[in-house]
Amino acid sequence: MVKEFTRNMFVMLLAIMVGVIIITFFIGDIINRSKIDILTAEHNEELITIMGQSENFTSHFLKSSSVLDQAREDRAFGNYHFDLGLLWYQSALSQKNSTLMDSYKVRGINNCTNALPNYLNSYYNFLEAKDYFNETKAFISYEKYLTLLDLYVNLTDAGSRLTMLRYDASKYLMYLTENLTFNPGANNVTYLMNVSDLLMLFDQTMFAYGGVLDEFEEYQDEIDEYEFFDEVR
Repeated sequence: MVKEFTRNMFVMLLAIMVGVIIITFFIGDIINRSKIDILTAEHNEELITIMGQSENFTSHFLKSSSVLDQAREDRAFGNYHFDLGLLWYQSALSQKNSTLMDSYKVRGINNCTNALPNYLNSYYNFLEAKDYFNETKAFISYEKYLTLLDLYVNLTDAGSRLTMLRYDASKYLMYLTENLTFNPGANNVTYLMNVSDLLMLFDQTMFAYGGVLDEFEEYQDEIDEYEFFDEVR
């Protein structure tokens, strides 16, 4: 009787141990699955956040670049008219024929007039692009991209100053051209009034323009060195 009882107890104990192991396994599996689900949910949430930031970054960057391109285009048209205005002013100033002088004078004034709205539009677009590039920095944390965005901010800031200087120069050039008159007695072109101050303002503005242009081009060269520029564009 003792041996049979011991064997039964052993079998029962073994069954209990196996049961405990199986239950423990299932409980552990349930806990692990629960942890996996939690981690998966957290990962998905993080992934969604990253994707959302990436989409916002791309959207803002492209919008910033689009406004910057418009600013550059407006500036190019302004430069075209300004260069022609300066050319016609210098041609009129050196004329020995009153008819040609009047013709060149009108062309110079017209081109200066056309340059003004282009430079003004460019100025506002550079400022708008600057704001967009600053906003874009909120959607990225990579140091390289932040550095690039800072360069764009600096570029657009220099661009706004550049176009405003040319806007002022166009006004001064237009006033100078309007003051041209032909002197038949001396057979040369002179000014209707004293334009010494106006000439000084024009020269100072053009000198300041050259300094800001160097700054603008330096920022552009630095931007061109980033591979990311080509990837995003």
